[in-house]
Amino acid sequence: MTLHPQARDFLASLPPASGVEPTVEEARRGNPDDVRPAGPSVGATRDVAIADADGNPMRLRFYVPADALPGPLPTLVFFHGGGWVTGDLDTHDPTCRWLAVLSGCQVVAVEYRCAPEAKFPAAPRDAYTALQWLAAHAGEQRVDATRLAVGGDSAGGNIAAAVTLMARDRGGPALAFQLLVYPVTHHAFDTPSYQRYGEGFLLTRQGMQWNWNHYLPDAASGRDPLASPLLAPDLTGLPPALLITAECDPLCDESEAYGRRLAEAGVPVEMRRHDGMLHAFFTLEHLFDDAHAALAHAGATLRRALLT
Repeated sequence: MTLHPQARDFLASLPPASGVEPTVEEARRGNPDDVRPAGPSVGATRDVAIADADGNPMRLRFYVPADALPGPLPTLVFFHGGGWVTGDLDTHDPTCRWLAVLSGCQVVAVEYRCAPEAKFPAAPRDAYTALQWLAAHAGEQRVDATRLAVGGDSAGGNIAAAVTLMARDRGGPALAFQLLVYPVTHHAFDTPSYQRYGEGFLLTRQGMQWNWNHYLPDAASGRDPLASPLLAPDLTGLPPALLITAECDPLCDESEAYGRRLAEAGVPVEMRRHDGMLHAFFTLEHLFDDAHAALAHAGATLRRALLT
């Protein structure tokens, strides 16, 4: 392992870890000094309110590329990361803008409920509800229901993987593609990448345990394939995938293990590891050249999968 110079400089710029677990409020507040540049301009954005899986209000945010043709659009339904506890539509607004611009697809970000207020399985249920709503209202929302994809980063990648299982097992909607960016795939902390990178490389073992403890109602729920997709007994019939990982990430091994299981099940999958990179690099395009490369590759892959 050779940490990328940009990743090394980024880690050096962070304050020393206190070793004290944050409260949920502190985690959501984050570092007020972290200012992420706005993403690129798109043709149009709009928020639409729908009902979540339990009938509560839930927002969807639409990003329409400037060069979009009239009529139904190929659409990526995106679920934000944040360990199921933090993150929202605004934290991932720049990433969704980049994906819309680079792919030429409409992107719809989903405001699923977060833990601990709404524990598993609320998040995947909300995500699947949003997918069903988009398919049912495809005409009025300019969604091409024959060219639907799902995607997400980290916990959002976990939710996207769960949604592909739900869509396959519950009669649709049919999905054409899945974009999984260093997805959480297993409620375990024992892989070599956890041992090697579980401390001192941004995302920590302690941090992931904190996330899981807030997300799951009990430890047994971690064996549910909708929480740990790697434990799903059957991955056949799932949509083609692009799986992006970072070498210096505790989640690297479990993410890539899921990619190998997809391939073994006959699912077309491309795995693309960014050597020397940290967890979360994909959403930090203002800091990492590899983020631009990963976004560009994701955009081009989505364009091929949904527009050609």
